Amino acid sequence: MTTPQDIIRRDVLSMTGYPVPDATGFVKLDAMENPFPLPEALAAQLGEHLAGVALNRYPAPRPAALIDKIKRVMQVPAGCDVLLGNGSDEIISMISVACAKPGAKVLAPAPGFVMYQVSAKLAQMEFVGVPLKSDLTLDADAMLAAISEHEPAIVYLAYPNNPTGTLFDEADMERIIAAAKKSLVVIDEAYQPFAQQSWMPRAGAFDNVVVMRTVSKLGLAGIRLGYLAGTPAWLAEFDKVRPPYNVNVLTQATADFLLDHVDVLDAQAAELRAERTKLAHAVGALPGTTVFPSAGNFLLVRVPDAAATFDTLLTARVLIKNVSKMHPLLANCVRLTVGSPEENAQLLAALKLVLK
Repeated sequence: MTTPQDIIRRDVLSMTGYPVPDATGFVKLDAMENPFPLPEALAAQLGEHLAGVALNRYPAPRPAALIDKIKRVMQVPAGCDVLLGNGSDEIISMISVACAKPGAKVLAPAPGFVMYQVSAKLAQMEFVGVPLKSDLTLDADAMLAAISEHEPAIVYLAYPNNPTGTLFDEADMERIIAAAKKSLVVIDEAYQPFAQQSWMPRAGAFDNVVVMRTVSKLGLAGIRLGYLAGTPAWLAEFDKVRPPYNVNVLTQATADFLLDHVDVLDAQAAELRAERTKLAHAVGALPGTTVFPSAGNFLLVRVPDAAATFDTLLTARVLIKNVSKMHPLLANCVRLTVGSPEENAQLLAALKLVLK
């Protein structure tokens, strides 16, 4: 009898799936989601808009009107194109597949977004993680040395970085871009609504740079839409490995509608930035905590015992992310999503139970 062990790649057999815990009944502060729903009237208008979508037809593979609207609303530079994906995850996968020549490598600061490494592994590329400094800032000299040694096909720079919240120094990033002459540099701006700084205006200024974003953190995680901006020379090649019809009609219609109301989402992001400041101050006042600076909608916090903190909050029905085992630099660290004022109050009450 044939079994999966006979057919599946050995490295895949040894992998574990991406863990997503059941959050039913919990205050969900583990996945950097926007906690605010759409205003009731706007949600009703969206419902009417979606009711007219032709579910019996395949989606446009490159919806020109939606792409033009993204370019205009998100201020994509003239001369740059936009490629859509089923979230940033699919775009990362497309880049990996397109660049997976024999011996090709992927390089990124570590700790960083786990999907850079996962997608590299699935494309059978070697992943090189370059540790951040002890204060979780970018080690530019180490990055330059690693680029010289490994000559990676792809370099990822998250701006800001997940799970640390770090906004890397712009001059350091420029040095890395200049040194990576044989690499594509992907600047990942998933958390741009909370950083308020961006490389998007310079997306077409370099021969080896593309800028990746998602609407997930803006408040639309459920529709799974990511986009990549860069020169047509790069995007035309990545488009060749894009699955046909990869962005469904409901996602396209939702994005098209809400980009006309992006001021609502921007206002929610502004409220979350204010809540981030309040939460950082309150958590930092608790005994034994170190709150790292964050330009995202989350806080990385070092506590005396990450496992005990996670378990205590779980008992209090508050779900956070224990990242303490992801990398040695994250020892005893937890990641707290910035929620609504009510959610943040519940989080603080639960933290006080363990951080006495």
